[in-house]
Amino acid sequence: MSDQPDTEIERLSTGIPELDKLIAGGIPRGFLVAATGEPGTGKTVFCIHFIAQGVSEGDKCIYVTTEESRESVIKQAAQFGIDLTKAVSDGKLLIIDALMGGDDPWTLRSLDVEELVNKVIEAKKALGFGRARLVVDSLSAFWLDRPAMARRYSYFVKKVLSKWDFTIVATSQYAITTSDAFGFGIEHIADGIIRFRRFVRGGVLRRFVLVEKMRQTPHSLQMHEITVVDGKGLVVLGPARERVEDVKLPKQVTNRILRAKEEKEAEI
Repeated sequence: MSDQPDTEIERLSTGIPELDKLIAGGIPRGFLVAATGEPGTGKTVFCIHFIAQGVSEGDKCIYVTTEESRESVIKQAAQFGIDLTKAVSDGKLLIIDALMGGDDPWTLRSLDVEELVNKVIEAKKALGFGRARLVVDSLSAFWLDRPAMARRYSYFVKKVLSKWDFTIVATSQYAITTSDAFGFGIEHIADGIIRFRRFVRGGVLRRFVLVEKMRQTPHSLQMHEITVVDGKGLVVLGPARERVEDVKLPKQVTNRILRAKEEKEAEI
């Protein structure tokens, strides 16, 4: 992997310099990147960094939250020294709340993927012309009761919003206790996959990140340990030194993934 940014491809910084180095300087403009992993692995913090960086660079920024309220996202960002309230008041950011509902124009009444796309386009028009960043945290919320539609919904979001100059980070929840691998729909159509993982070692929670895929990018293939620090946010500590058996997915999860993959391939 080269640490030098690729000057031929316009890349958007994630807002985390150490992570940018793992993907040749940033996410290629126009990509849809899946940030997948179990709850509590750092996906939302990553999304906050990505949006905050966009605000600082003058991008048109939209954050869709489905699993916590708009106020909760703002408070979490403030914990890391990021002022999203000012970004909203300055007209640089719109936060679409799909959890709380209400009369606010920037809410989703239901977890319907067409309503999501229409609301995002409406928000982009309100923000104006220009390079745009979109976070959907999480996209998997839109197919939790119909997982067989995951791939179709993900493709629909990518196909429609690609015409609006969005670079998209969409999170996908995955837990070893779930009966379906909800991440597969978005992973099949994503231009990049950043996998977040967590393990308990010696009674301590440790978090890791691995870039599994990033098209047009000589990305790192090594898992890196990360942590979340008050006042700073997500920090990349360095390459993981665990044994393979310490960081691989449990056997039952691996088997479930293989079965789901075989079923998907059989449908094609």
